[in-house]
Amino acid sequence: MSWIILIASGALEAVWAAALERSRGFRRPLPTLLFVAALAGSMGGLALAMAEIPVGTAYAVWVGVGVVLTAGYAMASGAERGGTRLTTVARVLLLLGIAGCVAGLKAVS
Repeated sequence: MSWIILIASGALEAVWAAALERSRGFRRPLPTLLFVAALAGSMGGLALAMAEIPVGTAYAVWVGVGVVLTAGYAMASGAERGGTRLTTVARVLLLLGIAGCVAGLKAVS
């Protein structure tokens, strides 16, 4: 169960990162509220998961999930330009590498 909570917390990290960008410096109320709620849920879930998963592994997985989902969302939504087709392919491959490393941490834990 701790791993499910940890993955969900990593996903909430991506939510709060996207909401933070959309809040425009906390000037927009709805994205700001979403940021606060997702941040609280993300940190709370991370804390719960760390009760059973070692801190280094838990933090690396939490960050990895958040990075992959945040970057993927930014690329898919057009918020982040990938440049040429080659750089887009490279970014996707590198994000898959991060996801693979996260899965590897789960496998050896």
